[in-house]
Amino acid sequence: MSTTSITTETPLDAIESIFKDLRQTFNSGKTKSLTWRRQQLERLYEMCDKEKDAFGAAANTDFHRPNSETLIFDCGSIRNECTHALNHLDEWASDEKISDALAYATLDKYVHPEPLGIALIIGAWNYPFLVTLTPLIGAIAAGNCAILKPSELAPHSAAIMATMVARYLDPSCFRVVLGGVDQTQALLKGDIDKVFYTGSTAVGKIVMKAAADKMIPVTLECGGKSPVFVADDANLEICGRRLAWGKTINCGQTCLAPDYVLCSKATESRLIPYITKAWQEFYTSNPASSDSYCHIVNSRHFDRVKRLINQDKVVHGGQTDSNQNFIAPTIMSDVTADDSVMQEEIFGPLLPFVTVRDEQEAIRFINSRDKPLALYVFSSNKNLAKRVINATSAGSTCVNDVIFQIAPPSLPFGGVGASGLGAYHGKYSFDAFSHRRTVVYAPNWTEVLLVQRNPPYTAKKTAFIENLSKVHRRWRLLPRLGFWFWAFAALMLAVTTRIGLRGLQENKWNI
Repeated sequence: MSTTSITTETPLDAIESIFKDLRQTFNSGKTKSLTWRRQQLERLYEMCDKEKDAFGAAANTDFHRPNSETLIFDCGSIRNECTHALNHLDEWASDEKISDALAYATLDKYVHPEPLGIALIIGAWNYPFLVTLTPLIGAIAAGNCAILKPSELAPHSAAIMATMVARYLDPSCFRVVLGGVDQTQALLKGDIDKVFYTGSTAVGKIVMKAAADKMIPVTLECGGKSPVFVADDANLEICGRRLAWGKTINCGQTCLAPDYVLCSKATESRLIPYITKAWQEFYTSNPASSDSYCHIVNSRHFDRVKRLINQDKVVHGGQTDSNQNFIAPTIMSDVTADDSVMQEEIFGPLLPFVTVRDEQEAIRFINSRDKPLALYVFSSNKNLAKRVINATSAGSTCVNDVIFQIAPPSLPFGGVGASGLGAYHGKYSFDAFSHRRTVVYAPNWTEVLLVQRNPPYTAKKTAFIENLSKVHRRWRLLPRLGFWFWAFAALMLAVTTRIGLRGLQENKWNI
């Protein structure tokens, strides 16, 4: 790929015309067709299958990312999400009939999902395809147009994404804007109906303020320091191997990566050898030369992560090479809450150990900090794990593994508090890009009852309407009867009405 194609930015004066084109397309109703949505999802699947090697090569050029990590964690996950959406699209897009209180049983009522309009998806560099194209699946499934803004910190990945999106997807509905802060600011000021942002909490707050000015919904996928509590009864060999994997895939530049470990001193001394043994198996004794080990994305982030290393507390690793933006897998022991490595999300291959006596002390430590994007617990005692879960708050939790909770497309992924706002994946992605519109049909024949709500008010009218509209507890027997109850009720009503009308016609009632 040429340098020109990498460094080309979308001109600022072109952004307004992009919005106009997308708005015209959306207003035409093109994106509301389920057939069109399926075609676009199938094309996105095809793109992430046929072009996976090109995507892998781009990410490898950007930050020495192993091709396998792009193929598995980006392209493979995106294809799974596409398949899941295709399997459930009819169900998600259908109107949801509502069974309500008996007082409102006469109403034909449902919730109708409708697309929001033009979605702005701001991606991140660490998983450049996954965190940009996965939200797009939800936008497509829900019937939206979308603008993708990939991160400029992974320029080769951004450029190949722009090329392939234009090649595979409908250009009248989906566009990629390349550039940095100026382009992002211009997009946030544009004609958008939804913002989906992945990145730091600090920038997430800026995005949310911009969305607040427009009164449009946002989804913020941020990060934080995701703790790991390792109980004394955990299987430490398995724990060590899984922590080693989760901490160093993508060189620790994963929002869900285990950030620090809470455990007793005895468990720490037994656990660390298993972690270092796993790293040796993964990357050999010289990870700098391993094709399976990713590097830090750029010199600025390299310098930031390097400053977090306290060599006096390093018990494994600690080597760095600024020429390659390389930082070795590193373990630090006897870390306290006041150390610099505990003041921010690490986003690198450093694993600090903080000593706690038991799960209660771990819970207090976790709750004294911002709510994390993820919380991990390793224990052979399910009740202990539940105690930790019930006493804390986090975006998600995985017991006896790390990061794997993001894999099933049927589960929501998102943060809480400082770690994010909203969730996506599967149906949750569809909902993130949809407006749930209430629709009610009121029959005319109920006017004989509803006329009592009209002024002038009297005590008798008020009492009647209060009783008519009262919602009763445990009334749910009738909805369980479902179709046959209402069919029988309708039949009886029809019969009664017919008998009544015939009686009136034949004057059997002496009226």
